[in-house]
Amino acid sequence: MHKVLGNKMAIFLFVFPGILLFMVTFLAPIVLSGYYSFTDTLGPGTDVKMVGLQNYQELLFEDSRFWRSLMNALLLGIGCIVLQHPICIAFAILLDRIGGKAEKVFRTIFFIPCVISVVVISRMWLSILDPDFGIFNKILDTIGLGFLQHAWLGDTSTALGSLLFILIWAGFGWGLLFYYAGIKGIPEELYEAAHLDGASGLKLHLKITLPLLSPVIAVQVTLAIVTALKQMETVFLTTNGGPGDSTQFLAVYLYNKAFSASQYGYANAISILFILVCLIATYVSNKMIRSDIAEY
Repeated sequence: MHKVLGNKMAIFLFVFPGILLFMVTFLAPIVLSGYYSFTDTLGPGTDVKMVGLQNYQELLFEDSRFWRSLMNALLLGIGCIVLQHPICIAFAILLDRIGGKAEKVFRTIFFIPCVISVVVISRMWLSILDPDFGIFNKILDTIGLGFLQHAWLGDTSTALGSLLFILIWAGFGWGLLFYYAGIKGIPEELYEAAHLDGASGLKLHLKITLPLLSPVIAVQVTLAIVTALKQMETVFLTTNGGPGDSTQFLAVYLYNKAFSASQYGYANAISILFILVCLIATYVSNKMIRSDIAEY
């Protein structure tokens, strides 16, 4: 084994297949997308005309739909960080404290939406929020709040809020799972020592749980931003960016530009900007994680 590890040719032969696969499936598409972003091509196999930075100029300074889709993605990311994650942490702490069979049962229940098909979830919420026969409007009518009945996904004033709720609900199980695993990794001796020093309740979790969960929180923040930026399936299956552009998201806008409007070069410019934003978010998250690990 030592002879093999000391042989540079052997190391190269072991590593090369992985590097080649990475280049073919990851780097090559990005480079090709970058090339097409400087063209006005209608798609693969069509004439290619170089337009330089025209796509990026139009995208950044003239395209209000792009900024609307980016803003909606930002709102989703903020919603996950500000609303979903604190609730996930609270439920993860409760699950850890419950213990026994109840812990396993509730853990399974909370994770069920994550294993259900996106198509099923989208159709389910379309039915629940349907303005004519949806169960949500019927419940409002039953409890005497019929005046609040609404076309929740069909009105520009409520469509985005309704869609954000669906997306945050659908991703709740994943967030809970990450934080639950992080809490399970915290030594119980720390809590026992804190109890002996007089700490209890909320103070106990503010001083121990949250600081030790900071690496997990940093990763989750990055995942929330990236997931919000690339959110597509549920949006496409429920509103497809409508009504108007009120629920337009970056990935859906990219898809429509590439395959509906046949603006392939323009869509690739959107994808390159998306990659840059994801890289920046990942870099910031890694810096946060390293600083937290250094502190502990």
